[in-house]
Amino acid sequence: MQQLVMGERKISLDKEGYLVDLKDWSPEVAKVLAEKEGLELNDQHWQLIECIRNFYEQFQLSPAMRPLVKYIGQQLGKEKGNSIYLMRLFPESPAKLMAKIAGLPRPDNCL
Repeated sequence: MQQLVMGERKISLDKEGYLVDLKDWSPEVAKVLAEKEGLELNDQHWQLIECIRNFYEQFQLSPAMRPLVKYIGQQLGKEKGNSIYLMRLFPESPAKLMAKIAGLPRPDNCL
């Protein structure tokens, strides 16, 4: 188990860096998690983070890549609902990285 130290606050992370308690998430936590992944969040990132958090709230699960792309396309338009756009902002594995930064559990069927 890992810990994220933010001032006086200590937040528990699992061995892969996902929040143990989803209630620990905040925009400040997201920024620190993103920095650990080498990302500096901009408005495009935040729009997608909000979208994946809405998905989780609606369906109670972290989406794998295909449902994530489809959902983003429905919510934000086809120009953002494609894997190339997502990979530019969240390299390598967008569904996993977005879920981690958004404070959600690891998607079940992502390698």
